[in-house]
Formats: sequence, C-alpha cells, structure tokens
Amino acid sequence: MRILVTGGCGFIGSNFVRHLLAHSAHTIINLDKLTYAGNLENLADVEKDPRYRFVRADIAEEADVVRACEGGVDAIVNFAAESHVDRSIIDPAAFIRTNIHGTYNLLEWARHNGVTKFVQVSTDEVYGSLGATGKFTETTPLSPNSPYSASKASADLLATAYFETFGTPTVITRCSNNYGPYQFPEKLIPLLVTNAFQDIELPIYGDGMNIRDWIHVEDHCRAIALVLDQGKVGRVYNVGADSEKTNLDVVTSILDILGKPHSLIKYVKDRPGHDRRYAIDNTRIRTELGFQITRDFRTGLRETVEWYDRNRTWWQRIRTGEYLEYYEKMYRDR
Repeated sequence: MRILVTGGCGFIGSNFVRHLLAHSAHTIINLDKLTYAGNLENLADVEKDPRYRFVRADIAEEADVVRACEGGVDAIVNFAAESHVDRSIIDPAAFIRTNIHGTYNLLEWARHNGVTKFVQVSTDEVYGSLGATGKFTETTPLSPNSPYSASKASADLLATAYFETFGTPTVITRCSNNYGPYQFPEKLIPLLVTNAFQDIELPIYGDGMNIRDWIHVEDHCRAIALVLDQGKVGRVYNVGADSEKTNLDVVTSILDILGKPHSLIKYVKDRPGHDRRYAIDNTRIRTELGFQITRDFRTGLRETVEWYDRNRTWWQRIRTGEYLEYYEKMYRDR
C-alpha cells in the first residue's frame, strides 16, 4: 500500500515511519510542515529508502494535501498536530488551525479519493480527568479541559462524522502518554532527563501527584500498525500500557537511574486546567487485535535515558535554539 503519514518527522510519527519500513512492504509518503517539533534528522537513517518519500507541506493548506497525495494513496495515518498543552494555553489559534482544519482537509481528500483506511491518531486527554479509580474506555464521554485536548476531540468528532455521514473509512486511536527516542525536549520525560544531565533543577507542576499511564513509543507504533491493518472502521481503540505513574514517580526514577540527588526536584505553580489522572482500559485492542505491551516502564525508561545520553548533540541543538536554522539547512541541502 501507499500510505500518507502526516507529521512523520515528529516524535511518534518518525518512530512509526521507521516501524512500517522495517516491518512491512508499504510505501510511505511523509507529509510534514517541519515546525519546531518536527525535523528531518529524526529520519535521516531511512531517507534513502526507495519506499520512503518526504513532502514538506501543511495539512491546513488544501493545495498542500493535494500535492502530497499526487499519484494516489491507499491509506492515511494522521499524526500531524500541535500537541503541547502549555503552548495551547498561550496560542490556541495554531491548534484550531492544524488540529481541526487540517484534519478536515485530510478527511475531504480521503472522502473523494477512495482511501481504504483513515487512522486518526488522538490522545486520552480528550476524555478529561479521572478520579482516584476507574479507567477511560472507548465509550467514556469526551470532556477536554485544554485548548489542545479540545482541538483533538473536535478532530475525532469530525472523523466520526465523516464515517457516519459519508462512509469514509475512519478509525480513531487514543493513546496514553508516550516516551522514548526523538521526543522533543519540552515534554516531561526528555525535559527531566536533559535537565538532570546538566544538574539543572527539574520542574514538577503542583504537588507532583498527577498520574499518567506511560507507554513506550515503539509499543504505540505497533498498536497503530495493527489498527491500520486490522482495525474495524468506525471504531475507537484505546492504547495504554497499564503503567500508571505519578509525575513524582517519574522524576525520582530518572534521578535514581542517573545517580542524581532528589534535591534537584523543583515544585512549580500548577498549570491551568491540569488533569489529575489518566488511565486507559486497553481491553478492546487486546481482545480484537491481539495487542500486547513489550516494554515495562522501568526497562523502557532506562533505555530512553541511555538514548538521550548517546544523542546529546541532537537535544543540545534543540535546547540552545540552533535547531531551526540547522534543519532548514538540512532540508535545503538534501
């Protein structure tokens, strides 16, 4: 199949592109705008693969979507999104443009061009916040609490509406928090890891007791590949690892791996609308598609810390603000 992967130069998208090239015979067209969180270096090891093609484009521009899909595509996997909650509080407009209007453009192309599967990659944040017990299921009502999660919930509803109204073969995945290689350093785990390398204080919102279900990005990619190949259209599949950790658990684990003192932890003012707890019930994807987790959190976290240690040039370039100029030059010279 010819598969359009949008946002394929970002964290999860680049890992997914690499996964498909390694484990399938699919041809991949990678549409990415190359904004702050997406860069070509994430896929430098596969850019010469004859089954891979990169198109610099913006899903919020209809003409760009048409150009990227020239020659036809059989399936679309939509990762492209503004994705950082803090940024959505500062500038909601960018999230509306990309996450909602961009998804609309992709759905319109899919609707009129015979796409066999449209995978909308979403987030558990669309469900809002849980209390001390229970887990999100695919029938949990949507209750987003940030501009980011509201924009993702809106995109999900558009995908569902296109299935119900036009018969567009959409399927939605909603995953818990990811970690692993190539994650942009403003996100929690890479921020904590790279700060700890430099003996800089590690900021934790509020009391540090916010709970997330952590999944290694490679397990998430395997789940999306399963949904792409076998998922039932019109369905939602929750993807989680049954690995609930408080933010305090995460930061102390990182410090312990590195042998750093817990005194580096710095509690900071909580952000507005900060959901207290997420937990995913992944029964459907396990029973229907046979999905299984391959990495426990302790192993995956240690591997992640080691990756950031081996790839200091990659994240240091980003943290010093040199990366945009560097990746622009890489794009021009490729």
